[in-house]
Parts: sequence; C-alpha cells; structure tokens
Amino acid sequence: MVFEKRRPGAVLFDRDGTLIRDVPYNGDPRLVEPMPGATEALGRLRRADIPVAVVTNQSGVARGLVTPDEMDQVNAKVEELLGPFDAWAICVHDDADGCTCRKPAPGLVIRAAAVLDVSPRDCVVVGDIGRDMEAAMAAGARGILVPTLETLPEEIEEALEVADDLADVVERVLNDAGEAPVPAAAAPWARAMGWSRW
Repeated sequence: MVFEKRRPGAVLFDRDGTLIRDVPYNGDPRLVEPMPGATEALGRLRRADIPVAVVTNQSGVARGLVTPDEMDQVNAKVEELLGPFDAWAICVHDDADGCTCRKPAPGLVIRAAAVLDVSPRDCVVVGDIGRDMEAAMAAGARGILVPTLETLPEEIEEALEVADDLADVVERVLNDAGEAPVPAAAAPWARAMGWSRW
C-alpha cells in the first residue's frame, strides 16, 4: 500500500511505549514519564496546526488491575506533561471481549478520526508494536512504527514504515505535508465530551 504524500488530517499516537514509557497496567500518575522527544514532536505538530490524538488499549480496566478513575488520572498527567490532545479514543476491553475497538481492530482509529471530523485515510497512526500498525492498516490509515526494546523483530520487518524516533516521525509527516489545507478539527466539542471510551 502506497500513501499519497499530503498533509495528514491528524496524527494518532499510541500511549504506552510511544508517548510515555510503558509501565504495565499503570494506575499511578507519578509513574508517567514522557518518551524521549515526545514533547518536541507534539509541539511541532501543534504549531503546524495538525490535530493530535491518542488511541490506546487499556485492558487493565477490564482485568480489574486499574480503575477507570486511575486511568483518567494517568491520562490527565499525560496531558499535564505533554499538552492537550484533540481527542482520546480508549479501549478498556480485554482480548476475550471480542470488541471492535481493541487494537489490532480499527475501531479506535475510526473513532478518533470521527471525533476530529477527518477520514481515517487521512490519518497517521504512530505506535511501537504490530497491533498499532495492524489497526492503522485495517482502518485505511498510514502507520509509522517507532520500535522500542519491546518491539518484536517480526513486527519491525512487517511494518510498512519504520521511523527512528518521534522526531523522525514528525519530519516525515511535515515533509509530506506540502501546502494542502488541513480540515478543521472538531476539537472543542470533542474535548468537552471527556475521554472517549468504548
């Protein structure tokens, strides 16, 4: 699949292992630590008026390891450290629930795009594992993998696009942007709705 080089409607980030360091089933905002370059990367996208959103699996809620309130506190800390996001799409289900939102299903990408009033095909999904890339592909979005020590070699091999880090992602996105206008995001009302949970 080859994606046309044009300005994206939005960039959708995985949370754990992509924007912040992965602390399994974290319910403690004190443990939230941004990934290297996350603040700078998000700042560049915001200055370019490209909407940014989070698409994240949080099965710890379904498993009873994290309460919804604890998850909300962690997400609030993420925004405190990294700035406000234009949308959040969160799957609180486990694999056995058979939902359509848990990555690698496309539901979170489709939901975030809908909240932002853009097509999933105009979105870039950034993540650190194969599930993120599969969700992007299933939704028709462009996926960019940013590997960490947790990323499996086969996930890197199978990814259509691999970036060195978040700075590299932003370079790719902005260099592809050209001068095309970005669709107006429906951020104000979307944010007023709070976290979007499925």
